[in-house]
Amino acid sequence: MADPRRSNRRGRRSREEILDAATRVMAERGYAATSLSTLSRETGLPKSAVYHHFRSKGGLLSAVMARGAYDFFAAMRAAHADGPPPGTPRERLDWFLRRTGEMFVARPDFLRLHLTLVMSSEAAEAEVGALIAQVRRDGRAYMHGMIRAAFAGEGAEIARAVADRLDHFAIAGFDGAFVAVQAGSGPDLFEQMRLLAEALAVLGEARAGELRARG
Repeated sequence: MADPRRSNRRGRRSREEILDAATRVMAERGYAATSLSTLSRETGLPKSAVYHHFRSKGGLLSAVMARGAYDFFAAMRAAHADGPPPGTPRERLDWFLRRTGEMFVARPDFLRLHLTLVMSSEAAEAEVGALIAQVRRDGRAYMHGMIRAAFAGEGAEIARAVADRLDHFAIAGFDGAFVAVQAGSGPDLFEQMRLLAEALAVLGEARAGELRARG
């Protein structure tokens, strides 16, 4: 008689193998160009295994994005767990963004797929638009927290107002930096993170000064 625990372990392993292959292949080719036959060749598993674990190709994409987002934000929290050392807002932003850049380098497939879906109609076709939008909201909220922490010395109210002003701009900077690196153009990612930290610090200090002047 088969051991159900061994069967469960095999099932979990095959599910992770499919997710790993799908993340890599979809990031390289896009969702529409990723066939179940390709995933079967990449994993050595039958196409029926995809349907068994995910029910559909759209379900597989949802699982890829959910796992990728969870892993990415968990890694971000771990990288920033100790918080930035004391310093100016620019120094603290530089600390945050350098460590965030390390996460970009470590997880390029998830981010490449995420941006491909953002810039195409594939997310709507696969019915994962809501999940993509949630990842964007979570990313913006995380960025808001980093900016707020960098300007904490200005007081909670000003720090929040600075983050409210700059979080969209900062996310756009991240997106652009990652796309530029993938295209092989411009300075490396860490230099772009340094420049983004400098720009955010200048803009944030100007905004903080406006708010202080108002009393």
